Order: sequence, then structure tokens, then C-alpha cells
Amino acid sequence: MAKMTRGTAALLGVGLAAGASVAGAQTLNLYTARHYDSDEQLYSAFEDRTGVEVNVLQGDSDQLIERIEREGEASPADVFMTVDAARLRRAEEAGILAPVESEVLMERIPSELRHPDDLWFGLSERVRVVYYDTEVYDEPPLERYEELADPRFEGEICIRSSNNDYNQSLVASLIEANGVEATEEWAEGLVDNMARTPQGGDTDQIRAVAAGECSIGVGNHYYWVRLSLSDDPADQAVAERVGMIFPNQDGRGTHRNIGGAAMVAGAPHPEAAREFLEFLVSDEAQKLFSAGNNEFPAVEGVDPIAVLEPYVGYKLDDLNVAVLGENNAEAVRLMDRAGWR
Repeated sequence: MAKMTRGTAALLGVGLAAGASVAGAQTLNLYTARHYDSDEQLYSAFEDRTGVEVNVLQGDSDQLIERIEREGEASPADVFMTVDAARLRRAEEAGILAPVESEVLMERIPSELRHPDDLWFGLSERVRVVYYDTEVYDEPPLERYEELADPRFEGEICIRSSNNDYNQSLVASLIEANGVEATEEWAEGLVDNMARTPQGGDTDQIRAVAAGECSIGVGNHYYWVRLSLSDDPADQAVAERVGMIFPNQDGRGTHRNIGGAAMVAGAPHPEAAREFLEFLVSDEAQKLFSAGNNEFPAVEGVDPIAVLEPYVGYKLDDLNVAVLGENNAEAVRLMDRAGWR
């Protein structure tokens, strides 16, 4: 169920209409799938800088997309924020996004991290890494995603289900790099190498590696970071035992995805929406935005949180992330054919 926060009256339609102002200042209605406490600092900083009040509706990405569709022209939504290019693609296909013309966004966000037609903009980077048990392997056991299908890893791999958007985007990137046929063969080999039926989230894959249920896992980098920064000694012990590999450094680079945002079509406050998006690419906001989920800033030259600094020099795939959404449907069909459940 969607969660209303901050100035919710405008979203509820109680007391304020979609285009109304609060205390003489314009409002911005944000529909977001992000749920990090640090985002409150973002909203407050934007309000202090512009005088625009941020009303927030939180919810699941698909839920928010469906809500905007249902609200139609009457929707109060100005900005939609979510994670993963596949989800942004779903919003694009639903016809709820509007292009934004902004020199600031063009200059600050690399072309590979924004929609070719400026329908959305990546604001942080998350990379899909390979975890490994350092008590089983003295050094990283592989260098490329493609090796996950190598028979030498039979019964060793833990990974979440094919329903997961992050896995679908990884497969979508492999389709772009290697073609459908080769990627399907890879997926079949990966399934053969699974230590267990896909289950749980990315953190569960890390814990399974640390517990010896499997020696190799796949997940996003920030799940390992969360454990390493935890106050719980048990979490810290898991992170210490599990190593992290950034694959394909000798070629296209490690697969990356984004957290991103877009202006909603028919936004009642388009100027505030553009201003908010531009604020999110400022140095100040980039640090807050990426710190919320321990991700890498999308803007080049902005330093990540300290724990990520050792990884700044790693090569990342320069594929335009919009392709991940474009290849999503094929990726899902391929994974199903390969028996990835």
C-alpha cells in the first residue's frame, strides 16, 4: 500500500488542489519507490534552496505507475522516482513520462545514464557483482559473468529468482553483449550450477555464501556494503568472509544499473519538477542521494561514501541503460526457457 508522508494533503486531494500553493510557495508532488531516511535531507535541502514544498507518496514502483495511469490527467504527480532501468521502461511504455529539456541535466548526467529522448535520468549507479566465499577460494574464482555457467562451478551458485528485475537487467545486458542464443546457453549453464532453488533477496545470497550453502553468489554491491557497515557483529562477520568481484574488467566492464527519476506527463508543476531534477544532480544532492543506498553517484567527479572509494576506478559497462529495459521482455522469455525459476 502506498505510504503518504510530509505534505500529503495535495496528494489526497484534501484541502489543496493539485496546483495549489502552500504559504505562497509552489509545491512539488513526488511519487517515489525509494524509502531511505536520508531522502528527507534531500527534500529539506531542496525546500530550503527553492521554497518549493515537497509532498511525497511512497510505494512499490508498479503500484505507483498503475496509480498515475489510473489518475490520468487529474494526477497530481510531478516526478516519478524509482530504481532499475526495467521499471523506468515500464513507466515509459505506460505513457506517463514527459521529456525534460535541461542543459544542466545534459551536462551533468552521462549520456549512457539517461534516456535517449530525455524521458528519465539516472541519478545513482548500482553494480551487480559476484560474491565468493574466501574460506573456499583464496582468490577470486572467476573474472567474467560468462564464467558463472562454467561446469566447474556445478552446485556452487546462489542467486535470486528470474522474477527479480536486477537479474533480468543483467541478462538483458548479456543479450546485448553476446546475443540471445549465447545468453540462453549461458542461462542454462547457470541453472545447472545452482546450489539451490532461487530464493530470497540479494542479502540472502551473501548470507548463504558465508554459511557455506554455496561458494558463489550474485547480487548488487550495496547489499554487501550494508552488512559491512552494520552495527551487528554477525553482519560484519558475514561481510568479512565474503569477497566481492567486479566482473568483466578485461572487456566491457561490470554491469551497472541506475536509480532514476522522470517528470510525469501532465505534471501540474513542470518548472518545479525540472528544478527538482536539476537539484538532484548537484554535488550536494548527489552525495545525499547515493549515500541513501550506498550507491555510486551518477555525476562524474562526485566522491562516493568512503567504503566505496576503493572501487571508483573499476571499469563499468558503458551500454546505455535504456537498452536494459528494451531487452527486458526477451530476457524474461529466455530465463523461462532456460528453467530459471
